[in-house]
Amino acid sequence: MLNSIFLMGAPGQGGGSMQLIMMGGIILVFWLFMIRPQAKKAKQQKTFIENLGKGDKIVTIAGIHGTVYKVNEDGTLQLEVNPGSYLKIEKSAISMEWTAALNKAAGDKK
Repeated sequence: MLNSIFLMGAPGQGGGSMQLIMMGGIILVFWLFMIRPQAKKAKQQKTFIENLGKGDKIVTIAGIHGTVYKVNEDGTLQLEVNPGSYLKIEKSAISMEWTAALNKAAGDKK
């Protein structure tokens, strides 16, 4: 019996490096599927908001449809919802996905 213990090796020997490799793999997968796509989407949202200009048709995260009337320097913009009716909203309240869907649908009708 004593010989079998020496042949098999001590319990837990080499297990630490395998756990380290597995932990590194988990971190890599987490970064690839969670952090990287979220950072990419945040960059696209920032670019989208910076490129807004007068006359762009947008949709807010609250579902309000309108046209950009004026872009203010304080991070807000005036949204024309009806002729002569304006709302002052934060740029961060604009939905990139819904605005893209609205503009795609308008482009399909043309």
